[in-house]
Amino acid sequence: MSQSVRISTVKRLTESSIMIAIGTVLSLIKLIDMPYGGSVTIACMLPVVIIAYRYGISWGLFTGFVFGLLQQLLGLDNLSYVTTWQSIVAVILIDYIIAYMTVGVAGAFRNMSSQPFALVLGSVSACFLRYICHVIAGATVWAGLPIPTKAALVYSISYNATYMLPEMLVTAIVAYYIGSILDFRGEHIAHLNRNKKASIPVPMLVGGLMLAAVALFDIRMIFVHLQNAGTGDFDLSGVASVNWIFLVIVTVIGIALAAILFFVYSRNKES
Repeated sequence: MSQSVRISTVKRLTESSIMIAIGTVLSLIKLIDMPYGGSVTIACMLPVVIIAYRYGISWGLFTGFVFGLLQQLLGLDNLSYVTTWQSIVAVILIDYIIAYMTVGVAGAFRNMSSQPFALVLGSVSACFLRYICHVIAGATVWAGLPIPTKAALVYSISYNATYMLPEMLVTAIVAYYIGSILDFRGEHIAHLNRNKKASIPVPMLVGGLMLAAVALFDIRMIFVHLQNAGTGDFDLSGVASVNWIFLVIVTVIGIALAAILFFVYSRNKES
């Protein structure tokens, strides 16, 4: 192995280690922590998406594999809820290893001309594939445990969407913003030049963050009442305890303000 190849490998490993560490820290900052697993973080998958974007699918899969192992170590308590070794292996593989290895697909968009949109597409694709993995695990391994045995697939689809959709939205917004100010396509990560910079418009950024905040607020308001305080079981009757008037008012105001920002930006852009 030549010296240049060794330096390149060491550089990749160093960058990947730093990004995995950043992603792990971000995964611990939970905006919403769901009662039966899953949470909304501050774009914890984005650092690994960036590595996949810089070095391609193969290296992204490897980095996602390591990131998934770390997430599994942080979630070891979840294995205490499954009873057989087959279930334990399935949880490790589907809910962690494969789910986070999907980040590698972000490398498929590295040749796009627009870096911000490439990172957004990579983030959305990775989050969607991770969502599919959680749905499969929920409808199979977790059926009969926290997830009801009847209509397990329907429940798994809806439950996992409650945190993966906001996670996808937050990650996409942050990805677009980061991709607009930093250049990840060169040998070294650097600021974009003024003539290459395509920063996200402030009204679009604020509007997107506002929609994400509304989604997080609604999920928090509803799902906090869907777990029986005594038994910890899923209890749909708790929906009656939700302050629906307050929820609807906040949601309508948030969506209206975001719509106004988008409308004002589109009018200014036209003029």
